[in-house]
Amino acid sequence: MIQWVARDNGLELDGPKTMLETLRSRMASTLEGLGRIALLAHEALTALFKHHWEGGNVLYQVWFIGIKSLSVVLITGAFTGMVLCAQTYYQFHKVGMDTATLAVVSISMCSELGPVLSGLMVAGRVGAAIAAELGTMKVTEQIDALRALATHPVDYLVVPRLIATTLALPLLTVCSICVGIAAAYVVGVRLLGIDPAYAWHNMLQYSSNEDVVMGIIKSVVFGALIALVGCYKGLNCQQGAEGVGKATTEAVVYSSIAILISNFFLTLVLTKLLSGD
Repeated sequence: MIQWVARDNGLELDGPKTMLETLRSRMASTLEGLGRIALLAHEALTALFKHHWEGGNVLYQVWFIGIKSLSVVLITGAFTGMVLCAQTYYQFHKVGMDTATLAVVSISMCSELGPVLSGLMVAGRVGAAIAAELGTMKVTEQIDALRALATHPVDYLVVPRLIATTLALPLLTVCSICVGIAAAYVVGVRLLGIDPAYAWHNMLQYSSNEDVVMGIIKSVVFGALIALVGCYKGLNCQQGAEGVGKATTEAVVYSSIAILISNFFLTLVLTKLLSGD
């Protein structure tokens, strides 16, 4: 076996051995992080059912997460619906299926694009804000002060954000779906010349309640993931401004990846459950 030696800052490292150890340590740290998030979720759920949280704090978080994220979610939903309508029409027009355009937009927005894109937008805004806020509190020892005052950080900081995110994201998703379908209808009828009666009839015929239920269930799961990842990264950030910035970046990246991965498995499971197959 040919081994190579890398020199970095005066240190000699055996190549294959170092790569194996690095891979092993990264896998161990990843599994450790998943375990810590699971423990945080268990502790938050325990506090939730024992009502160790304040309603006023939850209302503030709902306003901060839901109302202040409404504009970006609506813009995302509207332009997603419009571009999806245009692209679908251009392909369907080749085979004379123009009136089925709105049905494709409706199914896609309800079951996939609405919850996923809303989750990604909220993860970029709210996940970063949660991690930065809790990370700053960790660095400035405010969390230690809460413990000194006999206030559990999970009860006071994590649970309200978890409740607010799981409540606000489904509502934001519904708004995104409605605006996306409405924008697609305007583009299809006014700009592309699709017959409005047939387009609306086909949308109602091929869309089902299961699509809407699937989107709402997904958004609840996505909201919980965003809150848990953001709180975990904020509570476990390193000291200093660099640690807060790293925690903020990782919160957005990891929550976005978690949304995309969980969306695949949720699609498989929910399709089986809701279709009754």
